[in-house]
Amino acid sequence: MLVDKLKKIGLILLYPHLAVIICLLPVSVALLVLSLVYLAPNSIIAIMTYLLSFYVLLVICFRIPSMIAFFKNFKQENKLMQRWFSDVNLRVKVSLYGSLLWNISYAVFQLFLGFYYKSFWFGSMFGYYIILGIMRFFLLNHTRKFKANEQSQIETKKYVLCGWLLLLMNLALGVVVTFIVAKDKTFQYDMITTIAMAAYSFFTFTFAIVSLVRYKKYNSSVYMAAKILTLIGACVSMLILETTMLTTFGENASPLFKQIILSASGIAVVGFALVMAIIMIVKGHKKLKQEKVH
Repeated sequence: MLVDKLKKIGLILLYPHLAVIICLLPVSVALLVLSLVYLAPNSIIAIMTYLLSFYVLLVICFRIPSMIAFFKNFKQENKLMQRWFSDVNLRVKVSLYGSLLWNISYAVFQLFLGFYYKSFWFGSMFGYYIILGIMRFFLLNHTRKFKANEQSQIETKKYVLCGWLLLLMNLALGVVVTFIVAKDKTFQYDMITTIAMAAYSFFTFTFAIVSLVRYKKYNSSVYMAAKILTLIGACVSMLILETTMLTTFGENASPLFKQIILSASGIAVVGFALVMAIIMIVKGHKKLKQEKVH
């Protein structure tokens, strides 16, 4: 009887109700962040927070098989989910709509800061995001009307146009990098904001690489252009994150070290964007010639 009771208690602890997990997850994350920032590692409250976070992580891991099964069934039975996973054009359109809305909002915000502070730095950021938004608008305008490879020649022309606009965007990007390196223009936030920025930047960078590889199989110039823009945007986010990390956590680092690191990273990002723009232009013109022959 005692063994059965212990088993029952163990199952209750390892497989609590879903509502309990949902309530404990944000609480444990918030307490963990506060403990890491404000409390000593060996304090009683910090140790209790670590134990709570470990417990929440443990029960979530035990729930993973059932969560996978639930999402598989939901995907098979829900019509909206079926359409989402079967319609690649819909996924690209939603992605472009979201990215375009973000670009416009952030560009307007940078323009406001430029006028408010009378800063050429924010003006260059506005130029970068507005050009990125224009390119995404061209691609969105095409995906709204046609599916992948339905108008192959038009797709290729837009692909080449994005390559030329990417070259133009490199000018604004070059100004941003110059301000970061030569003018020592950096960003400083509190530790929690910096950690959140790091998590977001690494997620978007990883997602951009995975998407670029995944959508390559569709052999669509518009899809590839959209994913290349996402990857370049993620690279710029990583560069800005690097400046933030150096400012927030690199108090003991020498100015020369910071300048060398930021110069190398800035040149790498601008060089990558430049190479991708040239590849898009050359590859697009080559494809247009092949299409004219056929």
